[in-house]
Amino acid sequence: MTRIFFEESIPQGEAYFSTLGDATSFNGPSLAPEQLGDVDYLAVRSTTAVTPSLLAKADKLKLVTTATAGTNHMDKPALDVAGIAWRSAGGCNAVAVAEYVVSVLMSAYQDKQLNLSRITVGIVGAGHVGTALAERLHALNIAFKLCDPPLQQAGDHRHFVAMDEIMACDVITLHVPFVKAGEHATGHLLDAKRIAALKPNQLLINACRGEVVDEAALLHRLGQPDAPTVVLDVFFSEPEINQALLPLVWLTTPHIAGHSVEGKLRGTQMAYEHVCEAMNVSSSLTMDNFLAVPEAMPFAPSDRTAEALDWDSLATLLLSIYDIRKDDQLFRQDTSRDGFLHMRKHYPVRRECGSHFLRIPAPVSEGIVEQLSGLGFQFNFVR
Repeated sequence: MTRIFFEESIPQGEAYFSTLGDATSFNGPSLAPEQLGDVDYLAVRSTTAVTPSLLAKADKLKLVTTATAGTNHMDKPALDVAGIAWRSAGGCNAVAVAEYVVSVLMSAYQDKQLNLSRITVGIVGAGHVGTALAERLHALNIAFKLCDPPLQQAGDHRHFVAMDEIMACDVITLHVPFVKAGEHATGHLLDAKRIAALKPNQLLINACRGEVVDEAALLHRLGQPDAPTVVLDVFFSEPEINQALLPLVWLTTPHIAGHSVEGKLRGTQMAYEHVCEAMNVSSSLTMDNFLAVPEAMPFAPSDRTAEALDWDSLATLLLSIYDIRKDDQLFRQDTSRDGFLHMRKHYPVRRECGSHFLRIPAPVSEGIVEQLSGLGFQFNFVR
């Protein structure tokens, strides 16, 4: 019988993988090489390090799939050498991270830190997350610029700008993988020189990887009287984070930007489909089998004939779905290693905009309909 091992932190892992064979859960850090001797398929999250030593006895293993967008926990060259296929759930949490950044912007608007009509957002990294964010900024009529040298070099036809132009934007938001070496290495992409040049009216958001920012240089810059505003979801040595940073940043969260219900379950769905593909069987389960439909929300624009919603209406609506300030308050109650891990493991239920149905009084302008659609909402009209 086909044997599947899945990390216990994978949402609905038992329900998904038990339909495909003998499915056994494991605690990520405790997985031993001896346990993989007769395993056909392995599904992990980022807490399982897939190393040559872990694979030493995996004689039957055909596929390792991770239910996360990132793959830094997987030794891909070692998998290739062993002849074991590997897959990732790239893009599974892109919408959640994009909505995290939108929540930052709406919070900054409500706190009178940003005039959203006049800012330009510099997006560093135009992959799954950067693209999802660009789509939402377009719907919000917020100007943005994209920087992604690897995609530009690969022939992506979108308009890209250089990093120096990004560094002049009102908001700089980072969405690149951690690439250790090579032409497009991202370690300390924001180095001491770039961090020193940040202006007090700029907002920096890091929701990708802590290694992308020179944390020592950032700490020094934040200690100066004309410091920029900073939002951090990731840290260099997490979950052991530099506590000196926290009083100096505006908002901080424990690497949960992508932790929507949909984002995490989408990772499971993708990993399940990877195993189905490897087994050459049809997938029978979808996310709809597991997601509850939230109750419809009434939403009445103040001016239903306007070409777009006003900022107050947008901020109220979007922050009612997800308000990063609540996560910041919760995390600051305990920012220790244990607190960091506890909040990640017991993160409150957070749904994406696309899961919500709005009940809107008709008629409504085509511009508002397009805007709400661009933000991911589903809706119907009531009279």
